[in-house]
Amino acid sequence: MDQPRRPHARQVAHAGADALLLTRLRHSSYLRCARFPGAGGPMIRGILIAATFAGAVQAAPPREVKLGAALPLSGSESKSGGRLRDGYELGVELANQRGGVEIAGAHVPVKLTLVDDKSDGATDERAVEDLVNQGTDVVLGTFGSSLVEKGSAVSEKFHVPYVAATGASKALYQRGFKHLFGLQSPVEQLGNALMRWAEEEQQNGKLPTPARVAILWEKTSHGKEYAEAVKDFTGKTPRRRTAWQIVMDESFDLNSKDFKPVLERLKGMNADVVLVDAHLPDYITMHGQYAKMGLCHKLISYGARGPEREAREQLKASADYVTSAVWWSDEMAHNARTAEFVKRFNDRYKRSPDWYEALGYEAVRVALDAVHRAGTTDRAAVRTALTQLKIESLLPGGFLAFPDQYGGQAQYLFVVQQNLPDGSAPVIYPRIAAMKEGVAPNPGCPGSKLAGK
Repeated sequence: MDQPRRPHARQVAHAGADALLLTRLRHSSYLRCARFPGAGGPMIRGILIAATFAGAVQAAPPREVKLGAALPLSGSESKSGGRLRDGYELGVELANQRGGVEIAGAHVPVKLTLVDDKSDGATDERAVEDLVNQGTDVVLGTFGSSLVEKGSAVSEKFHVPYVAATGASKALYQRGFKHLFGLQSPVEQLGNALMRWAEEEQQNGKLPTPARVAILWEKTSHGKEYAEAVKDFTGKTPRRRTAWQIVMDESFDLNSKDFKPVLERLKGMNADVVLVDAHLPDYITMHGQYAKMGLCHKLISYGARGPEREAREQLKASADYVTSAVWWSDEMAHNARTAEFVKRFNDRYKRSPDWYEALGYEAVRVALDAVHRAGTTDRAAVRTALTQLKIESLLPGGFLAFPDQYGGQAQYLFVVQQNLPDGSAPVIYPRIAAMKEGVAPNPGCPGSKLAGK
C-alpha cells in the first residue's frame, strides 16, 4: 500500500495557523453573543467549511487512481469474465494513453488490479475485501447478478463505490445500498424488448395468433424477473391474453450439464415460441442438446445470449436465427465515441466487441469520470460524484446515469438482434435502430406448421 506523502513545511504552517484560529474562535466571547449562540452558528460553520475546503485544495493529488475488480477468470463463468476483463483493460489502457485522470490540475495514472473469483460467491467476497484493504478507490464489478450480489455487499460494508458493469436483476438495487451503481438496464426490460418484437411479427402475420409460449429460466433472481416480465407482457391487456398462451413455465439450475429432461417436456408442449433466460455456458449446453434432439421452433431466444463467438463456433448452423435482446451491439457505432471504442477494441484484440466488453469499458470510463469530477480519490466524494453523474455513453439512448429512484441502476432500452447464417447478428428492433428486418418464423425448421413437434 502506498505510504502517504509528507506534507510541505508551508502546508504544516498553514494547517497550524488554521487550527489556532479555530481554537481562538471557539473560546472567544464573540461566539457567545446573542446573534451567534455557540460554535454551531452560521459564521463558525462557514469558517469551518472554508478551512476544510482550503485543506482539500492544498492536498497533493494521489500518485495513482486505484481500480480493482474480482471477476471470474476461471470456473463456469470464465468466458464471460474474460470478456469483461478485456473491456476493463482497454478502458484503463486508453485512459493512461491520454495521460490518466486529471485531478487538481495534475494528470494521475490509473492502476488496475484484477483478481480471479473463480466463479464463486465466497471467493468473490474475500477478493473484494482484499481489494478494499489494499486501498482500492473504486471496485469494478464481477460478472452476473449472483456474484455481484456477494461482492457489492462487501463494498457497501466498507463504504467503497462499486461500479457494476453487469448485474441486471433489479433485486440487487432494492437492498438500500448507497455505494452500488449498475450499468445494466433491468432484465425485465429484456423480456419486454423480445416480446415487443415478437408482437410486431405476430401482427404482421409471421407468427400465429394465438401463439403458444414456453418460458424456461435459470433459477436465479435474474431468471425469475425475466419470466415475470414475459408473463406480465402477455397478460397485460385482453388482446394480449388472447394472442399469447403460456404453455410452459419452468426453471432450471444454473450451470446444468443435462437439459434433456426439460427439453423432453418442451417437446411435448407444441410451443411456437421458446423464450429462455440463460447464462452463456447454459445457452451453449442447452441449445446443443436442443439441436441434437431435432427440436425447432418458430422463434427461439436465450435472453441476452446468442451471437457470442464461442457459441457460434460450437453450435454452428443450429444457432442461426436465435434472437437475443442485449444492452449494446457493435452495429450501434453511429457516433464518434462508439466508433472509436469499436476500432480500438478491434486493433487490440483482433475481434469485434460484444456487450460484455462494451459494458466493462464503460464501467472504467464512469469510475474515472467520477474521480475527475470529485477532484479526489476520497471514496465518499467519488460516491457523491457517481450519484450526480450524467454522461454521454456508448449505451442505447446515448446517456448514462444512476437514478436514485431505481437504487442506482441505469435505465435504457434494449436492442434486439438475430443470428444470421453469414455469421452476423444485426439489430432488428427497435425499428429506428434496425439494420435489417428480423426473420420469423425460423426458416431452418423443416416446416413452420411442424415447428415444436
